[in-house]
Amino acid sequence: MILDASGQIIKSTTQRVSVKRTYDAAATNRHTSKHFINADNRDADSLISVSLETLRNRVRYEIRNNCYAKGIVETKKNDIVGTGPRLQFKSKSDTFNREIEKRWTEYCEVCDYSGKLKMSEILGLVGSLQQDESGESITVLQYEAGVSGEPALRLAVVEPDRLSTPYSLAGVQGINDQINQGISFDSAGRPTKYYIQKKHPGAKYIASGLTIGDYNVIPADQVIHLYRQDRPGQSRGVPWLTPALPLFAQLRRYTLAVCDAAELAAVFAGIMKTSGQLTEDADDIEALEAIEVERNALLTLPKGWDITQFKAEQPAQSYAEFKAEILNEIGRCLNMPYNVVAANSAKYNYASGRLDWQIYFRFISTVQNWIAGKFLNRVLFAWLLEAILIPGYLPAVDLADLSIDANTVGWYWPGTEHVDPKKEADAQAIRLKNMTTTYAAEYARQGKDWERQFEQIATEKKKMTELGIKPTEVKPGNKNDDEEKKTDDDEDQENETEKKSDGRRYIAIG
Repeated sequence: MILDASGQIIKSTTQRVSVKRTYDAAATNRHTSKHFINADNRDADSLISVSLETLRNRVRYEIRNNCYAKGIVETKKNDIVGTGPRLQFKSKSDTFNREIEKRWTEYCEVCDYSGKLKMSEILGLVGSLQQDESGESITVLQYEAGVSGEPALRLAVVEPDRLSTPYSLAGVQGINDQINQGISFDSAGRPTKYYIQKKHPGAKYIASGLTIGDYNVIPADQVIHLYRQDRPGQSRGVPWLTPALPLFAQLRRYTLAVCDAAELAAVFAGIMKTSGQLTEDADDIEALEAIEVERNALLTLPKGWDITQFKAEQPAQSYAEFKAEILNEIGRCLNMPYNVVAANSAKYNYASGRLDWQIYFRFISTVQNWIAGKFLNRVLFAWLLEAILIPGYLPAVDLADLSIDANTVGWYWPGTEHVDPKKEADAQAIRLKNMTTTYAAEYARQGKDWERQFEQIATEKKKMTELGIKPTEVKPGNKNDDEEKKTDDDEDQENETEKKSDGRRYIAIG
């Protein structure tokens, strides 16, 4: 407020108080500064490029030396790929479909460029194992010379460490802006070329200062680069086990510390100590002196001395609980429940086991669809384009009637057996009766082709009729064996007993 000489107000001012509004999680103080010291705003590629090699080396080291890490990777590979998916081709020509499926099965046995791997093994390598330890997989589509009468397409699996930018291009103006971590991009951000070293950078004999001559420059349409993209603009993949690396280290250190403490305690049979002040004429006994004791012997001790057995306090009672919590946390980055990570369902009952597995099954299904769309379809279409042009390799078909797209192709992955086949069969029969599912969907759950199954059923029924065998039909819900009959109250009582047995709390389902 401003006044003139007579005291009249000539200007009124109002002071505004600035209030700083923010998130508590964004505050920087002594509680958060150390925890978020490595947080930054770099883009995805800048963040990955400085740490990718270190992450890969550490994940591989952990997989080599940690039983849990090795088991997690192998279990996930088996659950996702197993024996490999089967192709179902769905064009208008049944004859053409059958022949393609037959030829594709034959091709899957010889598809590897080195001649050592089958398609299922390649999928286990590029679709699961390398995603865990490297975060990405690189497969090159090549054509083997000298092959006649069949497709020459071969798959060369390349370790991602070989993908890098040549030193001779690193300082070239106008090119460096388009090359990032061994991949050349166009103005729209689409990959155009891949620079793959001819030798692994960790090989025994590798020259320094590599030039363009030490690389294979491969067009992007011949490369299947499979990785999980977590951020826009991300060009390379990060190992899926990255968040669990500190936890694996803690688990190993704690286990080794417990073992060391237990071994130390086992060394000492007992401890001698005095119960009062030593007299001048007492025997001179040095501290930490070891005294050997014979078996089945009576001992005499100096006056004022007592002997007690050494108490071994390792492993502590919380040892198993600590390991279980660490393993449970490790499994979260892979959507694995504890009983899958630890391969131990001792504390699970039927309901809780199935409940935890539902999340894991969705993850498996998602990864399988991802592999089918990004990898299998590309390989199949490249193989099919070559196979159609080989005379006599496939039945003649009018190309106008042959519509090839993602809807023409179906993949049947290996199914998973139900914990309680009887309950699943009853539920399956109810779903089919209510028409809330189809035979194709139910057979797909088992990794089977419904058309092949119907053909096999018809063949078996025909053969049974010829031999005079009458099949026995069992209606859903019926139990022929009196020993298997249980009332609902009996099952509820069993479930209650299971729930109380391990002291855990469960939610009733159904």
